[in-house]
Amino acid sequence: MEKNILNNSIDRSWIEKWKNPLTISGPCSAESEQQVIETAKRLDPTYVQVFRAGIWKPRTKPNNFEGVGKEGLQWLKNVKRNTGFMVATEIANSEHVELALSFDIDILWIGARSTSSPFIVQEIADSLEGEKDPIILVKNPIHPDIELWIGALERLFRKGVRKLGVIHRGFYTYKSAKYRNQPNWNILSKFRRFFPRIPVICDPSHICGNKERILDISKIAYHFQYDGLMIESHCDPERAWSDSQQQITPEELLVLLKKLMNCSSIKKNQNQIQKNLDSLRIFIDELDENLIALLSERMKISKQLGSLKKESDIAILQPNRWCDLLKKSINLGTSLGLSKELLEGVFKLLHKESINIQNRIN
Repeated sequence: MEKNILNNSIDRSWIEKWKNPLTISGPCSAESEQQVIETAKRLDPTYVQVFRAGIWKPRTKPNNFEGVGKEGLQWLKNVKRNTGFMVATEIANSEHVELALSFDIDILWIGARSTSSPFIVQEIADSLEGEKDPIILVKNPIHPDIELWIGALERLFRKGVRKLGVIHRGFYTYKSAKYRNQPNWNILSKFRRFFPRIPVICDPSHICGNKERILDISKIAYHFQYDGLMIESHCDPERAWSDSQQQITPEELLVLLKKLMNCSSIKKNQNQIQKNLDSLRIFIDELDENLIALLSERMKISKQLGSLKKESDIAILQPNRWCDLLKKSINLGTSLGLSKELLEGVFKLLHKESINIQNRIN
């Protein structure tokens, strides 16, 4: 399918009716009707438009809490009736779709694990065929694969779903010093260039994995003019049954959203050149953080090498190994457009620090 066909046929009416960027909030998991209702009532409808709660919770290992199931859908329906919020939950198969729609759930989202499986997405898409105007959000796949993400959208589009959006919840990477899931803002920038009409919701809770950095991530999402945020809130986060460290109270959410509104007003006065500069600096900052995390891992391994050499009475300096490493690195780097001078300088510094670390081992 051509990208412009998917892009131009998207129905944005469901999100454009809101004056401010959309905010979806609520607990990671629905735990009890009391917990769901209390959290919803404490959310400020001036800033929050959609209440969310996980009913089915996919887990990496068995014997963990996997959601309350069907019973929780009635709780969401009660929230909708009592507060006026639209309600949303995650679905992972055709049975979930059928049950959620039967309880008048307004927005369904497909999780990162499900997006990573074309078989699961196709099953969900098939079950939505013929349904009247469902709103479906697709979280990015676990790994940074844009084509897999686009493929999920196309499967839904082919079955008649037009009210589509995506959720940016970050990507698994080899190493991240700051985040549970790496934002990879550059990938999202490319996605939005392909599909400027598809609504993009940022999920700072799952990017961060903690509550401390949610505001910072939300600010960057606002900088890139995302269409909304999904932030997990809980009436008693410390006692949450899942992901307690990344949930905030409804009152904390309100403070955060007010700060964002103020930041957004200031940003509107920036010219386009400054906005472009800020965007490129965000990309560079993220790459630098990754480089630092990788350097830290490299030096930890150097220390292990030093211990092994000492135990085995092996000389720390291995000239042949060093020459071979430098040659391979220069060949790879120059093939990627880096200068020989830069590569030599960087790897000589790395080698020197590695030797120093190994020499300090007692």
